[in-house]
Amino acid sequence: MIIYTIRDIAEKAGVSVTTVSRVLNDRPDVSQRTKEKVRQVIAECHFVGNANARGLKQADGEAIALIIRGRQNPFLNALAEAMLQCPRSEKTSVITEYIDEEDDEFRHALTLTHGRRVGGILFLGSRIDGRCAALNGVNLPMVFSTVNTRGTAMERASSVSMDDRAMARQAVEALLQGGRRHIAVFGGSPIGSDSLALRAQGAADALAARGFSLPESQYVKTRFTLEDAYRAALAFFPGSPETDAAFCMSDTVALGVIRALKDLGRLVPEDVSVMGVDGTEIGRYTVPRLSTVAQPVEEIARESMAVLLDMMENHAPARHVTVAGKLEMRESAPGSIRVRSEELGMRS
Repeated sequence: MIIYTIRDIAEKAGVSVTTVSRVLNDRPDVSQRTKEKVRQVIAECHFVGNANARGLKQADGEAIALIIRGRQNPFLNALAEAMLQCPRSEKTSVITEYIDEEDDEFRHALTLTHGRRVGGILFLGSRIDGRCAALNGVNLPMVFSTVNTRGTAMERASSVSMDDRAMARQAVEALLQGGRRHIAVFGGSPIGSDSLALRAQGAADALAARGFSLPESQYVKTRFTLEDAYRAALAFFPGSPETDAAFCMSDTVALGVIRALKDLGRLVPEDVSVMGVDGTEIGRYTVPRLSTVAQPVEEIARESMAVLLDMMENHAPARHVTVAGKLEMRESAPGSIRVRSEELGMRS
C-alpha cells in the first residue's frame, strides 16, 4: 500500500503544498475549482488528514509542527511556503496548521504534539509574552521565525529574525527626513518583547531623536487584516487631520490604511505618506507602490529550517540568527519617484 504525503498530493494536483493545506483546512482563500481538483486527488490517493495533523506522514520518523498564527497574512503564507520547499530528510514530514492571530499558538502546539511523534516546532507570527509559560517543561526544539527569543526563559527556543527595532527606526527616520512630523503608528500591542513591540519602540526611538514623542493618541492598535486596518484607519484619520504619515507594522495593514485614506479623500503620499513592513510581492503592484521594510523570506525560511533540523538531528543548542532587512522606498512615501525609476530600469 502506497502512503501519500501532502507533498505528493500537491505534485499530483499541480499546486503548492500550502494550497493543499488550505484546502484541508477549508480556507476561503482558494478558488472552488482548485478545491475540487485537490479534493479529487485526495480521494484518488486515499489520503487521510484530520483537524489536528494535516500533512502528517504515516511512517517512521519525526514530524515538524509548523504553526502559522494569522490566516490572512500574505507574508506568513509566503514564508510558510518557502519553508515547505526547504530540503529535509524524506522521513521528516511537516504538520501545517493555520490559526487565528487571536488564538494561543502555545496551547495549540501542545495539543498538536500530544500523542504524536513531533520532533520540533516552527512558530510563524508568534508573540512572546506570558503565554510562553505553557511551554515550560516541553523538551522539544523550537524555532521562532521573525521573532527574537534571545533572553527568554525558553532554553530550547531558537529564533531567526531581523532587528525589528532598528529597522522600524530606520523606516520612521525616512518619513521624518521626507518632512513628515505628525506620524501615526498602526500595529499590534506595543507591550512585550516580540517583533511588534520592538517595532513600536523603534518608531518611538526615531521620533525621540528628533525631539518628538509618540503620544498614545497616535498609536492605533489593529488586527493584521485588510478589513480591520481599513476600519481602524477610517475611525482614526477624521479625528486626526494633522497626521501626515503612517508607519504600519505590516504591508497588509498599510494597504488597508491606504484604501481608507482614498475613501476619505486624502492622497497618498501627497497628504499622508504610508510605510509598511514585510516586503510582500503585492506591494510592488499596488497603486501607489508600497514603501516598506522588506524581510528576506527565503533566507528566513532556509535559516529557520536549518537551525531546527540541526537541533533535532544533532542535538545542537538553541541559537539566534539575525538577518538583514531592507528599506525599500517606493511611491507611498517621500523619495519614491527616484527609486521607482531605478526599479523600472529608467534614468532618474
